[in-house]
Amino acid sequence: MSRSGAFRSSVGDAWLVTAKDLRLERRTEVALGRMLPVALLVLLLFAFALDPDRVVLERATAGLFWMTELVTAVLAVQRTFAVVEEEGVMDALRLTGIAPAALYFGKVASLGIQLLVLELVLGVGVAVLYDARLEGWGLLAAVVVLATVGIAAAGATYGILVARLHQGSALLPILLLPLLSPVLIAATRGSDVALGNEAGGGWSWVALLGVFAAASLALGAVLFKPLLDETRPKHTSQAPQRDPPAPIRPFRRTRGPPPRGSSASSRCWASWPSRCSAW
Repeated sequence: MSRSGAFRSSVGDAWLVTAKDLRLERRTEVALGRMLPVALLVLLLFAFALDPDRVVLERATAGLFWMTELVTAVLAVQRTFAVVEEEGVMDALRLTGIAPAALYFGKVASLGIQLLVLELVLGVGVAVLYDARLEGWGLLAAVVVLATVGIAAAGATYGILVARLHQGSALLPILLLPLLSPVLIAATRGSDVALGNEAGGGWSWVALLGVFAAASLALGAVLFKPLLDETRPKHTSQAPQRDPPAPIRPFRRTRGPPPRGSSASSRCWASWPSRCSAW
């Protein structure tokens, strides 16, 4: 197969994985059903807490937006990989012969689409609750797209790592959130410039987000195969081990007369008939 044919095949496989994840999310409505209420509640609480000081609220709009986005992104990654592990979907996909890189890019695309839907809803909430005014549409669009790609790429890599570990859901925020701190800083600063809260060039922050997204995609594509092969499945088909049965001890008569017909029984009945009859 030529390189162009192999590339088209990989793109097709990645799209199959993406479509499968999106169909699963549409049927279950678990990830967005959990993320949207949490995200909107966080925005609403901050709006009530900072409402007396509108200046502080306007300056903190970008930071609150991206902080809420990161928290809900962790929930999305947790649920996405928990579902595929519980149903055995990941093992089934591995048996189909799909290249691990195509599988990884498919997971990144599905996560990215879910996060973009979340960001659209959050953007409407920020405009309504925080009275945000947008001045740089192109800059904000570049920040949102590249930050989403970086979050999805890092989330897919760490998601497969912790999905099959014991207490992996508790480890994911500890591992993922520090890694995404450059995304939080760059996206917040770039969004501040787009909202008019900060002067200066915001495209330098876009370049930083692009470097992070490219590095995360390259590293994830390389590491996904060994992570997929070396992680231990949660559910195994081995039967539970049981303790070996206790050895059967021979029966011994500890009390009572000797059995009839034996020489000891004859002597007993000849010497002490009343005692033997009492037994």
